[in-house]
Amino acid sequence: MINDVYSDVKTRMKKAIESLQTDMNSVRAGRATPSLLDRIMVEYYGAQTPLNQLANISAPEPRLLVVQPWDKSVIPEVEKAILKSDLGLTPNNDGTVIRLAIPALTQERRNELVRYVKQKGEEGKVAIRNIRRDGNDTVKSLEKNNEISEDESRKAQEEIQKITDEFIKEADIVIENKEQEILEV
Repeated sequence: MINDVYSDVKTRMKKAIESLQTDMNSVRAGRATPSLLDRIMVEYYGAQTPLNQLANISAPEPRLLVVQPWDKSVIPEVEKAILKSDLGLTPNNDGTVIRLAIPALTQERRNELVRYVKQKGEEGKVAIRNIRRDGNDTVKSLEKNNEISEDESRKAQEEIQKITDEFIKEADIVIENKEQEILEV
């Protein structure tokens, strides 16, 4: 019964770390990576569709992304979606492909991105702590219903804290790696 609580907590915390990793991948660090465009949604036949489902996205050069839509009629919509995004990129369209030049980051922009990364990282840690609280609440309710003893409850809460500490360290590593990537010139 307590093992079910542990596995649930671990599974949910892994998902929180994966979500944090996804958020970090979409932060521009001065290099062109196709994952930069993962969050962009394009209006396609009346439905919001992820850009990576409408086009091939490649990075032929370190500071250039090439978006090649499979349906050429969607190019204006793709351009609109990129312009509306918070990436600050201007698309260049030659009729068949869209080129996105990734400008070099200024020190001021790097500092803004580091603050953003820290904010997103803190949100990820809060999610992990909320999962810890849910796990502890479940353990306390098991104790209250006399399904486990007080000692088992205390041990379970300590184990949940250990699991939480591991995932918080993992989140810190993700954040630190992204900060180093951003500050790298």
